[in-house]
Amino acid sequence: MSATDKLLELDRQRVWHPYAPMPGTRAPLVVESASGVRLRLADGRELIDGMSSWWAAIHGYRHPVLDAAARDQLGRMSHVMFGGLTHEPAVALADRLVTLAPEGLEHAFLCDSGSVAVEVAVKMCLQYWRSRGKSAKTRLLTWRGGYHGDTFMAMSVCDPDGGMHRMWEGVLPRQVFAGLPPAGFAAGVDEAYAARLRRLIEEHAGELAAVIVEPVVQGAGGMRFHDPGYLRVLREACDSCGVLLVFDEIATGFGRTGALFAAGHAGVSPDVMCVGKALTGGYLTLAAALCTAEVAAGIGRGELPVLAHGPTFMGNPLACAVAGASLDVLLGDGAADGAPTYPRGWRAEVRRIEAALTAGLAPVAGQPGVADVRVLGAIGVVQLDREVDIAAATDAAAAAGVWLRPFRDLVYTMPPYVTGDADLAAVCAGIRAAVAASAR
Repeated sequence: MSATDKLLELDRQRVWHPYAPMPGTRAPLVVESASGVRLRLADGRELIDGMSSWWAAIHGYRHPVLDAAARDQLGRMSHVMFGGLTHEPAVALADRLVTLAPEGLEHAFLCDSGSVAVEVAVKMCLQYWRSRGKSAKTRLLTWRGGYHGDTFMAMSVCDPDGGMHRMWEGVLPRQVFAGLPPAGFAAGVDEAYAARLRRLIEEHAGELAAVIVEPVVQGAGGMRFHDPGYLRVLREACDSCGVLLVFDEIATGFGRTGALFAAGHAGVSPDVMCVGKALTGGYLTLAAALCTAEVAAGIGRGELPVLAHGPTFMGNPLACAVAGASLDVLLGDGAADGAPTYPRGWRAEVRRIEAALTAGLAPVAGQPGVADVRVLGAIGVVQLDREVDIAAATDAAAAAGVWLRPFRDLVYTMPPYVTGDADLAAVCAGIRAAVAASAR
């Protein structure tokens, strides 16, 4: 057996991969290194990464500014507990996030992952109402088609029927679900649906701690886009009914939709906001739950005046330092050898990607088996009228030199912002090949 074969056999016996059986039934590709937007495989092939490593590696791999930040921080300290101690990378990052976030979000709780950020956000809301003597407000409202993570409270607000967590019915807390938000980023607000949203919030206001949604783009629940106007409907209804509003920006934050945060498309601010994924440019796991001064003060006035949460690796200095460097790169404050990564600004690059995906995926529209093609910012989606043949689609994309990770009825891409025009054309060709392979 070759060294790669031995590695794959040990992987099959020992490693439990995400959303896969144990032992594995399909061998993963072995990545030896990555640079720019390319993954170098053990078999000598190079694949253009069309996924940004699950939407996180927005600047690509081995970015000199992020590498330098990691090396510099390693020379100081890689970790120190956050209970009773603090350090510059965490303080600077929290201040930066608050400065960049929608107006009114004043405090940042740093945590380990997106799912944990959702758990913290929910805990903030529950504890806020309990501290105010309204302990009956324990439920959450969301709309169908959402995905908020794989931990238990996060699973409870994922789509209860179409999502991967439906097997936990009867175990998870029972939340309140509105229907799917009408599709289309620029479709306008369906007033009948908006009225149903308002009515549902009003009917359950006495028991609702919060409404939680993914703004503008529903990610792993179906890659659906909706009009930003519904965020304004939710903000107004929550204000009038005394319910907190939580935006899960873990997938949409840091420019992916064309706005720094998707909430910016609507011009509204939530009471709590979750960020993660692209926060460190894909280098290290880190997330945050941001909240208003009112939420923090409300918790502080309670019987237990502290937020009862404290991850061991909270505020990890190494992750915080890299996150700060990633924000420098994104916002034009970090340059390697004097040359910024985005000379025209990240917005121009996302618009460029949007145009390339729109043109490159247009030929797929109307083909047999294709239900819809949609593009927003640096997100391109082809939805089939059937389940994707995952193995065939993945193999076809790889044969075209592209790494994609289709799921359910979707073949999609969220490429790094540094992906050049030729590589974007290749990504679109890979998607077309994956769609063709799955439609056979």
